[in-house]
This record gives sequence, structure tokens and C-alpha cells, in this order.
Amino acid sequence: MLNNPLDFEKPIAELDDLIDEFKLASREPEMRADAELKGIDIELQIAELETKREALMTQIFANLTPWNEVQMARHKDRPYTLDYIRTIFKDFMELHGDRTNADDPAIVGGFAKFQGESVVVLGHQKARDLKERQLRNFGSARPSGFRKALRLMKLAEKFSRPLIIFVDTPAAEANLMAEEEGISSTIAICLREMSVLRTPIIVVIIGEGGSGGALGIAVGDTILMLEHAVYSVIPPEGCAAILWSDRSRAPEASAALKLTAKHAAEFGLIDEVIGEPLGGAHRDHPLIAESVKSSLSYHLDVLKNLSIQDLVDRRYSKFRNMGRWENTDITTAVVHVSSSD
Repeated sequence: MLNNPLDFEKPIAELDDLIDEFKLASREPEMRADAELKGIDIELQIAELETKREALMTQIFANLTPWNEVQMARHKDRPYTLDYIRTIFKDFMELHGDRTNADDPAIVGGFAKFQGESVVVLGHQKARDLKERQLRNFGSARPSGFRKALRLMKLAEKFSRPLIIFVDTPAAEANLMAEEEGISSTIAICLREMSVLRTPIIVVIIGEGGSGGALGIAVGDTILMLEHAVYSVIPPEGCAAILWSDRSRAPEASAALKLTAKHAAEFGLIDEVIGEPLGGAHRDHPLIAESVKSSLSYHLDVLKNLSIQDLVDRRYSKFRNMGRWENTDITTAVVHVSSSD
């Protein structure tokens, strides 16, 4: 059942509600007896509705627009970092503070066990109710959040523990206070230090991967991305505001930004797209957690077979090769344009 359906999910939500009504009737003796008197086969009705729902979901989710994918990535019922930590990891011990001046709740992390192995896990944390959203700053990390993340990264390196990172943020905090506290330089330091961190790093983009707020903790040996997550240099609303001074054109900007998991894989920005349950991760938290766990297990085993120096060299090369471009003969290009005129 969908509690917070998006506009394109509403037909699915209607079928969910109808199926729930029939299931309730099947459990109530009086309602079941009344249905039998009317010649209604409740189990058959449920089966037919479920088949219809699956066909409808298949059709809808095979034709999502980039803006629909943004909406999916932001779905308030989607699993967040702490949901994955509670499900996939054991003995999680959260660490707080940046050892400078603050503790940013938009970044969570600490020591944990993954399939019996000690690891360090961290990530952005969003929230579902208004009070916690304000506490978590909607998942937008401040400078203290990146300093805390860097402290955890250094602990992972110091104790030779694999580092697992969950990315889910619209962007880093961008107000005057964040600028005064050095948000740009703090992100830059994270990028620099992660590129040479001497321990395996796996990054999972679970929702929004927005701007420097995402990239600041996303330099890894293996980059995984959920099917309905997005990864972009800027949030669509910000892009629309800059290009057209009109945030309402965010759907148009989404298409231009090429921000879906499919695009990220095509451009070589990620290593694997993790499939989500039909209808999205928010429909089945345990199933998507199991898929993420399986992928983490596989890639961690691969990385552990490499030497530390090989890891660092491959990581550096991986990110240096992103955004490759080819030289074009400018004279030929100009002649071509002129002749077409």
C-alpha cells in the first residue's frame, strides 16, 4: 500500500486500496459470507486485481521521465541511510562531532559489522517528518558534516577497515553561514583525501546524488546506484532557475541534465545499477536492502583481493577519466556550419 503516492502512482494506489479491501473482507467472516451469497469469489478477485496492478506498474515504470525519476529518488517513504544501516549491518556504533566545532546530523556514520567483518559506514540522512527534517537539514550537509565524514574516513584508513558510503542529498548547504565556514574548501579537502585514502571504498547512491554535496563523499573504488536514484551536477530546480529564471521548468532541466541511473552508467560515472522492486524501493524495504547487501558483498570481496596501492591507483585513474572529451578540428567545424547556412 502506498501512503504517499506520487501523481503517476495514484492509479496504482487505487488498486492497492481495492486489493486491501478484498483482503480485509476475506478475513472477516461476515463479509466473506455476504460475498459468497452474492456469488463473489474473493480470492479470484484479489488475484485478478494483483495481476492488473502488476501490468499497470510495469507499464508506468517502463516509461518514467527523468523528472519522474527525480520524484522517485525524493520519495519520502524511500529507505534512507539509517534504514540500510539497521537492516544490513550489525553492532552499529554511531560517532558524533567533527572535532572542530559541531556535529552535523545531516551526516551519520560510525563503526559496524558487515557479514562479520568490521567496517566504517557513513552517509547522508534525510527525514520523514518536519521536526526531523529540520534537524537533518533535509540531508544537506554543512561544513561540519563533511569534516565529520572525513574524520570517519581517516579512522577507516587508520584501522584498515573498508569504507561504505550511502549518498542521498539534494546538495550541500549553500547559505551564507556555510560559505563563511568554508563549505567549498571542506568539500575539496574531502575529494582530495578520498582520492588517496588507503582502504577500500564502496559508494552507493540510494536517492538523490546532488552536486558537490554528493560528490564530497562519493569518491570510491566502486560506485553503485539504485535504479531510481539520480546523480547530477545540480538539482533540477537550481538548473532551471539559472538557465531560465524559472524553477517550475525543473522537469525540462531534468531531461537536459541526463541524471538517471541509466545515463550515469552510459557515461561511466558508476559501476553498477542495482535493480529496485517493481514500483520502487519504497514499496519493499527488505527486498531492496537485500539487493544492496548482495551487491556490497560481491564488490567488497573483489576489492579485498587488490593491494592498497592498486586500489589507490585505480581510483585515481577512474576519476581522472571521467568527463573525457575529444579534440575536433575547429576549421572543419566552422566550414561545416558555414556551408549549412
